[in-house]
Amino acid sequence: MSVAIRFLPNDVTVDAEVGEPLLKVADRAGIQIPTGCLMGSCHACEVEIEGLEEPICSCISAVPPGYPTLTINLYVDPTW
Repeated sequence: MSVAIRFLPNDVTVDAEVGEPLLKVADRAGIQIPTGCLMGSCHACEVEIEGLEEPICSCISAVPPGYPTLTINLYVDPTW
């Protein structure tokens, strides 16, 4: 199933498949998400998904099922 992923603040939308790694989707959209450990420990790649209460680590997350569209808000931690 295809999901429309919208990246903010860039306002870029790309189609992705459920289960596709978020970093891969972002890369395909021309969006760079900062990474550190690539294991979810350092939290350098945290993004906010509209509708979820807590940020997620994009390096260990995939496109979830059950959403026709997702809005991902990128923010940069100045300490990275």
